[in-house]
Amino acid sequence: MENFIFLTDEGYTFQPNSNAETPDIENLQVIGFANGVTADEAYNNLLATHTYLKETSFNQIFCYKLEDRYEDNRRDFYLKL
Repeated sequence: MENFIFLTDEGYTFQPNSNAETPDIENLQVIGFANGVTADEAYNNLLATHTYLKETSFNQIFCYKLEDRYEDNRRDFYLKL
C-alpha cells in the first residue's frame, strides 16, 4: 500500500492576527491522508473514512504519493528566529 496526501487550492488563508478582509496568502489546504495501491484506491479510502468531505464546499482535490516512512523525514523551519 502507498501513502497519499490529498490537497485542494480552493479556499482562503489569512496570516495569524490579520485584520484584512481579503485573504493575503496563497494556500493549499490538506484534505486528508489515505492509503491505497493506486491513487484511485486511496481516494476511495479517503472518502470511506472521511464521509463528511462530501458535505464540504470543496470540489477539486488532488493528491501526491508520499515516500515510504515520510513521517521520519519531517523538517521544521522558522521564518522568525
